[in-house]
Amino acid sequence: MDSWILKLLLPQLLLPFIQHADASSIIKYVPGFEGPLPFELETGYIAVGEAEEDQMFYYFIKSERNPEEDPLLVWLTGGPGCSSLTGLVYENGPLAFKVEAYNGSVPSLVSTTYLWTKVANIIYLDQPVGTGFSYSRNPFADRPSDTRAAKRVNEFLRKWLDKHPEYFSNPFYVTGNSYSGKMVPAIVQEISNGNYICCKPQINLQGYVLGNPVTNFDFDNNTRVPFAHGMALISDELFEAMKRSCGGDYFHVDPLNTECLKLVKDYKKSVSRVYKELVLESNCDKTSPDCYMYRYSLSEYWANSESVRSALKVAKGTKGKWERCDSANVHCIQDIKSSLPYHMNNSIKGYRSLIISGDHDMTIPFIGTQEWIRSLNFSIIEKWRPWMIQDKVAGYTQTYANKMTYATVKGGGHTLEYKPVESSILFKRWISGQPL
Repeated sequence: MDSWILKLLLPQLLLPFIQHADASSIIKYVPGFEGPLPFELETGYIAVGEAEEDQMFYYFIKSERNPEEDPLLVWLTGGPGCSSLTGLVYENGPLAFKVEAYNGSVPSLVSTTYLWTKVANIIYLDQPVGTGFSYSRNPFADRPSDTRAAKRVNEFLRKWLDKHPEYFSNPFYVTGNSYSGKMVPAIVQEISNGNYICCKPQINLQGYVLGNPVTNFDFDNNTRVPFAHGMALISDELFEAMKRSCGGDYFHVDPLNTECLKLVKDYKKSVSRVYKELVLESNCDKTSPDCYMYRYSLSEYWANSESVRSALKVAKGTKGKWERCDSANVHCIQDIKSSLPYHMNNSIKGYRSLIISGDHDMTIPFIGTQEWIRSLNFSIIEKWRPWMIQDKVAGYTQTYANKMTYATVKGGGHTLEYKPVESSILFKRWISGQPL
């Protein structure tokens, strides 16, 4: 059969899958957690795209405080291609895995104390399509891209709110980390433009939150060398030599610049044993329960259990092996080279923003984040100062005239999970309009 004929017939051939679209379920029990869940969890699919071919899977958790009035957030894990379950069980959700050696049974889940859902309703969304349990019923569909994914998330949110109209008046924020530093500002712009152009009722968009955000890969990557020097991971002599020979560009080196190439090789050797997402840790065997990264495998054991998929109401036959981060198979076209124009546009429109940097992350170093914030050229309205938890310094913060608050988390890494208590307190203060 010709491919174009198959493409025309595909919606009819996959009708059973279409019937799963826009379905949602309240989940009271999940394998691995003892007893009923102590919060309200909803999972489901929303169909988006020109022919509603993309089925976007989400986990929705109501605020424990006042869901009728508390802010509504959508959370996007980075990647591209990392499931939002990462945020739910590792960063700011009400569940976490009990870290213990895998014995073949469903990994155990426990309640957490650092959850953002104490004060906010959160939609954890698997995006772009192909991520987590999201899937396309059209195998001939175009590859996802940054800009296309931003439009899909905007469409998802409007359809989700149509089915949950009680949340239309809640203050709305787009949130995420890492690669979402590209996606979140673009999604904010899409929602804002949609509010002006098309839609009643409007999404009550108030702003966005980003943790260790990707902004421009060339820019972010080149700040790793001065960060490594500041953290005493490379010598003064090597750093000065790299500055002289490489001219500040350490990742697109002229092949004829043999001196710079040699120095970059020395740099990579010097930092090779360091865990880039938290330089306080060393690289280790990910299969060992003693290794910090081992905990990530527990989500894969859990999500690949048939009992878990049944409990979450995952549509049968739509996902083979679930991977927490599946960037290779998602194949997202990275067509947003820099998120700075989006930040500027959102600033001009008056949206609030909170930008967080774990100050021990070498993946997206705080040096680069501070530089791009300065490049927006908004005046400082609250100067650099420590923010405190009781009598201890938890990080440092500065606020700008564009309603952007920048905050470091002392000892923090690439994501919120490395300092979850501090990150939770930081978020709760900011979302409530309190001083950090």
